[in-house]
Amino acid sequence: MRGIRFKQRIMIISIGFAFFALCIIGGYSIILPAFVCLIYGLIEPYCIERKETYFYSDKIPKSFENFKIVFVSDIHHGIVYSGKRLKTLVNQVNALQPDLILLGGDYIDQHKYIPSCFDKLKGLCAGYGVYGVLGNHDYCAGSEAVREAMHKAGIICLDNCFVYVKKDNDKIQVGGIGDYWNDPQNLSAFLEDIKADDFVMLLSHNPDYVEKIRTNKVDLVLSGHTHGGQATFFGLWAPFIPSGFGQKYRTALIETPYTKVLVTNGIGNVGCIPIRFFARPQINIIYLKNNSVDD
Repeated sequence: MRGIRFKQRIMIISIGFAFFALCIIGGYSIILPAFVCLIYGLIEPYCIERKETYFYSDKIPKSFENFKIVFVSDIHHGIVYSGKRLKTLVNQVNALQPDLILLGGDYIDQHKYIPSCFDKLKGLCAGYGVYGVLGNHDYCAGSEAVREAMHKAGIICLDNCFVYVKKDNDKIQVGGIGDYWNDPQNLSAFLEDIKADDFVMLLSHNPDYVEKIRTNKVDLVLSGHTHGGQATFFGLWAPFIPSGFGQKYRTALIETPYTKVLVTNGIGNVGCIPIRFFARPQINIIYLKNNSVDD
C-alpha cells in the first residue's frame, strides 16, 4: 500500500512539474503564452470528448450488430471532480442511450467520497446493465466499501468474474480482471468454458495487464488508468505515465499479438491537480460490428 501511495505522489509531482515545464517551453519563456497554456490546462478537464470506436469482428453475433457500449473510467470523484460534475456526467452517459455501460475503476480518491459517488452513479441506465471493476485508487480508499457501494447502486462488480450478455438467441461474454497492482488476476478460470467462436470483452483497469494475456480468446480489453498522460506535449508525448511500458498504452486502440486494448483518457484528474493538457477527458462509445453484415 505504501508503495502504491508513493507512486501516486511521484505521479502527481511529475505531472505538476511537467505541466509548468510545458508552459515554459510552449511559451518560449514569454509570460503571456505560458499563462494562456495554464488557463487552457484548467479549462480542458471540463471539455469531455465523446470518442467513438467501431469494433469489427466475425465473432460478434448478428443480433449484436450496432450494439452500443459506453465505457467510462477514472472518475476520481473528490475535491476536484465534484458531485455536480458527476451528476452531469451521468446525464451525459444516459443521453447516449447505451445498450450496455462499462466502468473501468478509480471511482473516488478518498473513502469519504464513496457514498456521494455511488449515490450519483446509481442513476446510470442501460438496457443490458451496468458493470465495472475496481482500480488502484479504489483499493486505497477501501475496496470492500467500494464493492458494497457498487452493489447498492446496481452496478455489478466483475473483478475476476464474467457474465453473459444475451440478446435474442445470441450472447457475448463480458468479464473483468482484478486490479493489476492490488489484486490477483484469474483469467484462466474466466476462459475455461469459452468457445473459439465466442466474442469476449474484458475490463482491466490497468492496460499493462494485456502483456500477460497469452490467448486469442479475448477479443477486446477496455482499460483506463493512464489518463492519456493527463499533461502531454500537445498530445504527442507524456512525461509521466503510470505504466511499465512507456508511451505504448497511453491512449487509443492498441493491437497486441493476442488481443486489442482500448485505453481511455478517463474522466477525472489525479489528486488535487485540476489540469489536463492535450489529453481531454473521454466518454468512449463502442459500436459492435460484424464483418459480414453490410452497413
